[in-house]
Amino acid sequence: MSAALETGLVWRTPMALLMIALLGLVIVVRLRHRVGVAFAAGGLARAPGPRLPVTWRQRFATLPIILEVLALACMVAALSRPVIVEVEPPDRLGRDVLLCLDRSSSMAATDLGPARTRLAVARDLGAEFLAGRRDDRLGVVTFARFADLVCPPTADHDAVVELLRRVEIVDPEGPEDATAIGAAVGMAANLLQRSTAPGKVIVLLTDGEENVATFGATDQIAPLHAGQWCRDHGVRVHTIAVGRGDQAAGGAWRALDTTAVQQLAKISGGRFFAASDEGALRAVYRGIDRLEAARYAEPGVRVTEWFALPMLVGLALLAIASALRPDAAGGAL
Repeated sequence: MSAALETGLVWRTPMALLMIALLGLVIVVRLRHRVGVAFAAGGLARAPGPRLPVTWRQRFATLPIILEVLALACMVAALSRPVIVEVEPPDRLGRDVLLCLDRSSSMAATDLGPARTRLAVARDLGAEFLAGRRDDRLGVVTFARFADLVCPPTADHDAVVELLRRVEIVDPEGPEDATAIGAAVGMAANLLQRSTAPGKVIVLLTDGEENVATFGATDQIAPLHAGQWCRDHGVRVHTIAVGRGDQAAGGAWRALDTTAVQQLAKISGGRFFAASDEGALRAVYRGIDRLEAARYAEPGVRVTEWFALPMLVGLALLAIASALRPDAAGGAL
């Protein structure tokens, strides 16, 4: 919107205000007539003998003229089309944001913070991140071997945070203990593809590598294919790899292969982050929050017409002036 936009009271046809000059002519003509009458009456008043009483009609003899002039001024104002121009504040354009959280058994490691599991740290910081997205619709998907919808995108942020805090690690000895990154992103993207939000974002947090959509698993979606699908449907994926990797039986750490999640983020237009401790993960969430900063719509303009008010006032003044004239048949201006 142009910075030179005029706001406040604006006259749409200001040239009509030049008609105000007619008021001077009206005043001169009517007052000359009034002066002639007053002169004749004044001669009678100066004649010898007792003074004639001054009536209320005589005292307010010029009032109809004044009202007629004011009525003309109001009508000129109405013809000039006065409007009030106001700039409306821009609307914040919220996004749909889905957090995909790994809950496989490896998330029980305590390398992110003292005596706290990776999942506990990820849950708490994820809740802080989501709670700060006040204008977004939020949702949560968790995954191990299977992807599970915890909460679809909703504006009820308290409910999202409460459901997120209830997420638990799967049984390390159970059949669910695996890492299906592609399936989780696919489910999240499927939820977002029908969204009309101006931005659709997935934040994926994992501490492992894809081990479900392996070679030959034709019924599973690989992370790279999920990223392509997201790109084609306007869904941006930011991926976070947490922890120091996998800890072997002897205590040594094996670095995590993040190639797949890096490719997933890149192909979808998102960013890849690595966080080895709680402070780093908090910084990652803040970085994503800045990347997905609130957008604003163009500020609107509200225009309110005010021509009717001076027109009605002018007509009312003319009616009063006509009623007050000594000779009602004398006509208006």
